[in-house]
Amino acid sequence: MTNANMQTLEKTKDGFSEDLFFQIRDRSFEAVRQIAAQIQVGMLEEDANQMAIDTLREMGTRQGWHKPYIRFGANTIKTFGADSELGIRLGENDIYFIDIGPVWEQYEGDAGETFVTGNNPEFQRCAQDVKQIFQQVSDKWKQEQLSGEALYQFAEITSQQMGWVLNLDLSGHRLGDFPHDVHYAGGLTTIPFCPSPKLWVLEIQIRHPELPFGAFYEDLLI
Repeated sequence: MTNANMQTLEKTKDGFSEDLFFQIRDRSFEAVRQIAAQIQVGMLEEDANQMAIDTLREMGTRQGWHKPYIRFGANTIKTFGADSELGIRLGENDIYFIDIGPVWEQYEGDAGETFVTGNNPEFQRCAQDVKQIFQQVSDKWKQEQLSGEALYQFAEITSQQMGWVLNLDLSGHRLGDFPHDVHYAGGLTTIPFCPSPKLWVLEIQIRHPELPFGAFYEDLLI
């Protein structure tokens, strides 16, 4: 890939404000915290998703570059965009994740995190490991300047070593001024060069190799 093609994939609009973009990142993770604080045992997943939409509207967003996804229990193994099984309620010992993609002031946010109710040790380990895998992949990127493709190869191996299966359909993406896909709509896993800081989202979704549960975490490579 030529330098010109790389610059096209990593292009931003004129006047792009990194400071404002990072404020939107912080606001997105604050939204995740506010949504998580309202989720209760016994809640229907469908009601949780509507609550997430309402919360984001209350926080001033009028659109999202993707709709919120809150997945409970067995739905945590669903891939991005897949329909959840309906009628799932959050249990006393359960796992769930929140994935939001709000837009504020024409800048995109993207935040995802996994939470656990109760004290199931495997659910707790899954929620902790997904963040650890994210951090190990991010550190690898900083230390070795790997390509997007190589980063996800490393993520897959790391997940396997920790006893999980990595969902390679969820493979990272550009982020920035809305809509980012005018610059590049493909996945991070497809780029043959080292992604620049502060422009690419690393997504990690893992699942148990046999049981129907998993976890999700995402953030910018910074």
